[in-house]
Amino acid sequence: MIDSTVVELSRLQFALTAMYHFLFVPLTLGLSFMIAIMESVYVMTGKDVWRRMTLFWGVLFGINFAIGVSTGIVMEFQFGMNWSYYSHYVGDIFGAPLAIEGLMAFFLEATFIGLFFFGWGRLSKVQHLTVTWLMALGTNLSALWILIANGWMQNPVGAVFNPETMRMEVVDFMAVLFNPVAQAKFVHTVSAGYVTGAVFVMSISALFLLRNKHHEVARRSFAVAAAFGLLSSLSVVVLGDESGYAANEHQKMKLAAIEAMWETERAPADFTAFGIPNQKTHENDYEIKIPYLMGLIATRSLNQPIPGILELVERAEHRIRGGQLAYGALERIRADKNDLEAREMFDRHWQDLGHGLLLKRYREDILNASPQEISQAAMDTVPRVAPLFWTFRIMAGLGFYLIAFFAVAFYYSCRNSFESKRTFLKIALWTLPAPWIAIECGWFIAEYGRQPWAVEGVLPTFYAASGLALHEILMTLAGFTVLYTVLIIIEVKLMMKAIRKGPDDILPSLQGGASHHASATRRA
Repeated sequence: MIDSTVVELSRLQFALTAMYHFLFVPLTLGLSFMIAIMESVYVMTGKDVWRRMTLFWGVLFGINFAIGVSTGIVMEFQFGMNWSYYSHYVGDIFGAPLAIEGLMAFFLEATFIGLFFFGWGRLSKVQHLTVTWLMALGTNLSALWILIANGWMQNPVGAVFNPETMRMEVVDFMAVLFNPVAQAKFVHTVSAGYVTGAVFVMSISALFLLRNKHHEVARRSFAVAAAFGLLSSLSVVVLGDESGYAANEHQKMKLAAIEAMWETERAPADFTAFGIPNQKTHENDYEIKIPYLMGLIATRSLNQPIPGILELVERAEHRIRGGQLAYGALERIRADKNDLEAREMFDRHWQDLGHGLLLKRYREDILNASPQEISQAAMDTVPRVAPLFWTFRIMAGLGFYLIAFFAVAFYYSCRNSFESKRTFLKIALWTLPAPWIAIECGWFIAEYGRQPWAVEGVLPTFYAASGLALHEILMTLAGFTVLYTVLIIIEVKLMMKAIRKGPDDILPSLQGGASHHASATRRA
């Protein structure tokens, strides 16, 4: 039988490294575009203050990018170390977007980041601006390919199981590329990154204004962040609605768990604003509902019902029985490749094979599973509801708070009165952690809500893990936790050192190169 402790520790290790890594990614996404906007204004106006802004925020971007890269590399090695059967079973599909990300997006990003820092004084203003925009494009392309890979895990399209190789194989790469779940995740994720960049710039600018330092850079940075942040925060909500619609189409159990929807909701479905989910009794205590809202979010209509958890468990039980038929046919094919009857049976039921594998948690000979074991396996398709229910509401609450926050900031910016609003500047400073908390909540919902699947409906998580010894997992888990914590401490210290120096004293070599470039421009 599969060692559940090893599986859970492998999950914990990957979750920790992924969540650590994603502390860096959204700031990279957001800052890259804001830097490009600032340099565009510099090129159009020729005002030196915009060059200094570009340099200052560019240095903070560079620190974050360098540390973020080092945390991301380890994640990919874990697919071979901790999830070897996953790599064998679906590596042909999952590996392709990651390879493209490394060959195209990451190298593009890294190349233009180098040119961004060392091109000052060597490239013309327009050439350097082009480099900066390509750097921003590279960061987003990198996110695109990674999220295409992750989106396939949520909605495995464009692939079939090959009984000859005992692996999933690509049959339609365009379907993988244009996977609706991947596209919804991409636009939602990058817009959340833009919000993170805007909050970061606004918070540091507020700190400067509160201390009455670097006034010109701070006030302009604040204004840019207010406008960019308002547009981005609004887009997060709009694109989050798209993610909810995609979940109802392709991940109904995840959506039902997020809403603690035990019974099927008749149209128009209500949204549970508050409640205490009870996984044992399959009901919610003290629930408060908003009429019609869930129907609009999930189905964009008022006449479509939304299936509840218990109905979806019944559907899963039916698919588990179909998976038994597929598994039995597969065994016959392996014994006799010319068994046409077995191939016909497998072709009818292969899409249920993953559900049949859920029985491996209870017995090896899944064809002889008892009705009780089938029922248990079907109930395993329900993730823990309470963590998903509350995490989603924390994320959504922070999202709406950030919209209000940026709306006020934009209002003050338009009236050019934010410098005198010291209370709001303090709020801006204390808002700094908010987008990171919301983003980590979002990733928790995306990955925890997919359980018990490593690949939705295809490969159970417990079946995807490597057969490692317990002490090996514990050693690497402790090592990665210590290493990543040290890296975060290093980043914070480097960031604080750069912020204390401010835009006038930071990175003298770049400052000198850029000053020479600006002087030559003025002489011309």
